[in-house]
Amino acid sequence: MKTYLIHRSLMMLVTLFGMSVLIFMLLRMAPGNIVDILFDSAGYVNPSDKKIIEAELGLDQPYVVQYAHWMGGLMQGDLGKSFRLEVPAIQVIRPRVPITVELAVMAISIAILLGVPTGVISAVKQDTTLDYVLRVISLSGLSMPSFWLGLLIILGMISYLGLSPIYVMAPQTWVDHLRLFGIPALAVGFRSSALIMRLTRSSMLEVMRQDYIRTARAKGQTERVVNFHHALKNAMLPVITVIGIEFAFLIGGLVITETVFNIPGVARFLVQAILWRDYPIVQNLVMLIAVVVVAANFLVDLLYVALDPRIQY
Repeated sequence: MKTYLIHRSLMMLVTLFGMSVLIFMLLRMAPGNIVDILFDSAGYVNPSDKKIIEAELGLDQPYVVQYAHWMGGLMQGDLGKSFRLEVPAIQVIRPRVPITVELAVMAISIAILLGVPTGVISAVKQDTTLDYVLRVISLSGLSMPSFWLGLLIILGMISYLGLSPIYVMAPQTWVDHLRLFGIPALAVGFRSSALIMRLTRSSMLEVMRQDYIRTARAKGQTERVVNFHHALKNAMLPVITVIGIEFAFLIGGLVITETVFNIPGVARFLVQAILWRDYPIVQNLVMLIAVVVVAANFLVDLLYVALDPRIQY
């Protein structure tokens, strides 16, 4: 296990290094930079002035030097300075990260609480009316865009309850957190729960056909023990994988949801930074998402060992 952890940690570092190079190069392959955008929007082009601003921002240096400065700053905890806002990037990113993480955690929690139990019930009640109803609901969840569901929820709450779930100020109490993040988390989590439900159902059906399940029933075990202790525990491995991938996706994939509910999170701000070619903001935010994805996959591998003792690293 120790050897595996060392090997996997080195692989994570290599992966993150490759991602950093890819992020850096793809961002600069996009046409134009923030200096071009500023001069185009002002309708004024003076080559000498543009060169002065590019020199101040360090954009006149070779790509290798720019990349070395970015990596050196990351190693020292310095994320650089925002080109557009002219403040340290850490001051812009820090207050937005907890907002997106809280929303993602609430959304994936709702998805697990809705998806896993309904998937088990659908598998146990296979080909019954309840099974068909749950499958139709899960199909609607996969087909329904989360932002469209969010808009319906907003209109419904305003029309029938006189309440607005739009983010207008920072929440102070846990009630404010539930009111501001609960509705968008439900809109996003409903789609993820549909995916988890269908995967749990198919995995449960496969496990319930195994010989050890028939042996457990032959020994007189109750259906509750057979379904939740024997079948579900072995059926959770592919579900855990999807949950980890979904959580990593939510960190950077909440752009439309944060826009609809006016949430000042990371994903929404990332799109704005890309439009402005604000390199320090974009590079660090995308790198943060890459770290979350790599860490989520690493934690999923460790959970495999906890759920299935047969797996040895």
